[in-house]
Amino acid sequence: MQMFHTPVTYAMQGDRVGICVTQFDPKLLERGLICTPESLQTIHAAIISLIKIPYFRGALQTKAKFHITVGHETVMGRVMFFSPAPDDFNKEPLENDFDFKKEYLYQEEYLSKDTKLSEENKENDQTGERQLPKQQWALLEFEKPVTCPKLCLVIGSKLDTDIHANTCRLAFHGILLEGMEDKNYIETCLPKLKVYKLKHKDGQVER
Repeated sequence: MQMFHTPVTYAMQGDRVGICVTQFDPKLLERGLICTPESLQTIHAAIISLIKIPYFRGALQTKAKFHITVGHETVMGRVMFFSPAPDDFNKEPLENDFDFKKEYLYQEEYLSKDTKLSEENKENDQTGERQLPKQQWALLEFEKPVTCPKLCLVIGSKLDTDIHANTCRLAFHGILLEGMEDKNYIETCLPKLKVYKLKHKDGQVER
């Protein structure tokens, strides 16, 4: 093992080293990770806590696709946003933890000061302001599995935006709280996530 052509007996996080492995064809390995056992996970989906980057001009819509950078990889992923129940909007956020026992409110988009209120909400709220939760989450579903450590940084971007446009392409950042390693996570993991929608119907009663 060498570091800048100098033999070394150990390496630390962030060091660049060259490793000679005998009787191994380097063409068989494009990229690899060296780590302690069980420090990495290969996941198909994840739950993250996130914050929108203020310089990103667009809305963060549920079911939209973003370039997700996690670990050493960037892959396409579909997002679903959710928040605490309205009664819990003012509760202090949980750091580096997610509670599957609680119920969460489905959101059509990430809630921020720039989020436009619907006509119904404007009638119910005379100030025209929406109460914002102190913490919001997203379910990320990756187009292909990614290998990453727990509680790692996650960045969502719109890298397909015109590079000549005067706009920020980084949309949000967050922390990976729960990774879903099972390929059949829709049947095995998602049922534990309790997300509900608020629905109502308007009608008339005729005598």
